[in-house]
Amino acid sequence: MLARIVDAIAPAREDVLVEIGPGEGVLTHALLERAPHLIAIEIDRDLAARLAEEFPPERLTVHCADALDFDFSTLPPRARIVGNLPYNISTPLLFRLAEQATRLRDLHFMLQREVVERMVARHSTPDYGRLSVMLQVRFRMKKLFTVAPGAFRPPPKVESAVVRMEPIPVAERSDVDLRAFADLVRRAFSARRKTLRNALGLQAEDFEVLGLDPKLRPENLSPSDYARIARAVAQRGGATMRSVTR
Repeated sequence: MLARIVDAIAPAREDVLVEIGPGEGVLTHALLERAPHLIAIEIDRDLAARLAEEFPPERLTVHCADALDFDFSTLPPRARIVGNLPYNISTPLLFRLAEQATRLRDLHFMLQREVVERMVARHSTPDYGRLSVMLQVRFRMKKLFTVAPGAFRPPPKVESAVVRMEPIPVAERSDVDLRAFADLVRRAFSARRKTLRNALGLQAEDFEVLGLDPKLRPENLSPSDYARIARAVAQRGGATMRSVTR
């Protein structure tokens, strides 16, 4: 399974590889068999020190830091991010990395299977939600394969999965203010059982301008739909969408 993960990443000599949470270095060793250098971000001081002792700095650069606080903008452009993310920080960390999407080449993560299924879910399906929308507006997402509990020692009680995230090129992605977009999506899915008429707070004519059925629910809208709404709301300011489009 470790070899399968490394094959999926397919590191090349020129890659800027960054591993989040290397721990005892199981994946680190496998990656350094295929790549000349790796950057590691490890919160545990003892583990970070052990990795720094095991590999010379020209092979491994270790940052002893919390990935949630790490400034990813300091990384070289086109960095490739990998890691086995713990469940408790996966969502906020993924949102932070989404802010750096234009600087990254791709991301490969192993997470709890249920989280990956939410990440890649299509609209109008049970797993689709805020996480799906916030990531899919910036990344092309693909679940690569499932990892059974027996691949770990000790085996966990849940299955894991590996996901690939590739930033959507600027010319192809929805141009939207991320903060306004995030606020819209958060409000929508905090009332996901309500209809769009009640969840989004739009005027009746706004739905007509946007071509949306107000009787639908938040999970029925695609990420591009939310991007259209966010742009329209930002454009109109205090005016109606109809007056702006004219």
